[in-house]
Amino acid sequence: MNTRLISIVRKEFIQIFRDTRTLVMILIIPIMQLFLLGYSATNDVRNIPLAVLDASKSPESRALLDSYRAADYFRIAYTVQSEAEIAQLIESGAARAAVIIPPDYAQRLAEGNAHVAFILDGSDPTSASTALSAAQLISQAHAIDLLAENFSRTGMNLQVQQPVTVHTTVWYNPDLISAHFMIPGVIGMILYAIAAILTATSVVRERERGTIEQLIVTPIRPWELIVGKLMPYVILGFFNTIEVLAVGHWWFGMPIRGDLGLILILSVVFLATGLGIGLFSSTIANTQQEAMLTVWMTLLPSIFLSGFFFPLEAMPSVLRWISYLMPLRYYLVIIRSLLLKGVGLEMIQTDVIAMCAFAVVIMAMAVMRFHKRLD
Repeated sequence: MNTRLISIVRKEFIQIFRDTRTLVMILIIPIMQLFLLGYSATNDVRNIPLAVLDASKSPESRALLDSYRAADYFRIAYTVQSEAEIAQLIESGAARAAVIIPPDYAQRLAEGNAHVAFILDGSDPTSASTALSAAQLISQAHAIDLLAENFSRTGMNLQVQQPVTVHTTVWYNPDLISAHFMIPGVIGMILYAIAAILTATSVVRERERGTIEQLIVTPIRPWELIVGKLMPYVILGFFNTIEVLAVGHWWFGMPIRGDLGLILILSVVFLATGLGIGLFSSTIANTQQEAMLTVWMTLLPSIFLSGFFFPLEAMPSVLRWISYLMPLRYYLVIIRSLLLKGVGLEMIQTDVIAMCAFAVVIMAMAVMRFHKRLD
């Protein structure tokens, strides 16, 4: 191997290990992001604080409340005596939902015409929609149990059965664990962000300190300088991928159903897009702060328009078209399909081709721009 190239790579590694902030960003931040997003970025809504106004205070009303208690969606946190207290609790955010049982609930239930009010705080649509669905399912199940009990009490051996029964089967993530969906996205975000930020700041740091001119006047060829500067971050990005995969698998129980070699190869291809963005940003920035801001200008749209947090199907058509310009979009489809579904290359070949095309184009533009700055 070219000794000049080895010298550049060795110099870059020495610089990285001397910089404590860079080491923290490379080694600690990926794990921190993994745990934060793995535990906090979840759509699994549980233990919603519930306020209860039971004006009936009858065995029938207590049976209804037991149905809510049995489901882990709700937690009866407050028992109040007036609707004004419910309004105050929901306004303050102490309670996110409330059940109001009228005084004549038992009587109306015997007549087959009982009504219960269920109030939701809709300021958080995600929690509210989950709570609404859960409340409807609990009410329907409780109503069916009451009908069956009434039939058995009258001596009629009738079974209450719905006219249509839907048997559901969930593939790939049967328990609907949000971490299994988020962790592959974290891998893509880490590869993109860390590679772009570190590459951009590394080149700009050389320019700020005046050492880039010293490198230019040496016998080092331009391609050796570029490869030597990028190679350490390829190795570190590869290490971060293995690190996040290992922690996600052993700690969060995320399955790895696809070919591990294919996962790593395609991750390195996607890493080239982050390196290209970082290299290109270094050519238009004069300080490390400008380089980081430039990278973040590309990172934020990628996160929000790639399907990392929000489903692309729920976005307006204009944003969906813009999302096709985000390399992270294709990588998330690839990594989630490989990890969770265990598909082969033929099932994701369209996304792989698109991602490879972005990697080649972005890296080529960055290298040409970098050559011009060196000249």
